[in-house]
Amino acid sequence: MNDINYELIGMRVREKRQEMHYSQEQLGWETGMSTTYISHIEAGKRKPSLGALIKISNVLGITLDELLSGNQLHNPTDYQTDIDELMMDCSPEEKRFIYEMLRSSKDILRKNGWSLSPKGRDDND
Repeated sequence: MNDINYELIGMRVREKRQEMHYSQEQLGWETGMSTTYISHIEAGKRKPSLGALIKISNVLGITLDELLSGNQLHNPTDYQTDIDELMMDCSPEEKRFIYEMLRSSKDILRKNGWSLSPKGRDDND
């Protein structure tokens, strides 16, 4: 069973809040939650309910998928949202360059038989 990574969720809340130039107090006011609770969510010290996550995602203008990304086992779209956001403001030439770098990196990893999995852990766990 995969545990939920509340620190990752908190990090995403903080990043999106800061992108919107909201303080923790503003996010708390918009969601009806205390500033302390928002702070604890962002630090991964509290386990927010589904209802709290929905309120936060609505205020931040993101989907629950974006907020929870990285917590699902064998997610076929891992990092897709992050890559899409990264490339959103790129020119076509920059997009092509980034794509070629990613493809080359993948080829190098596989040709050399390099594994990025932690020692003793199989990707099929």
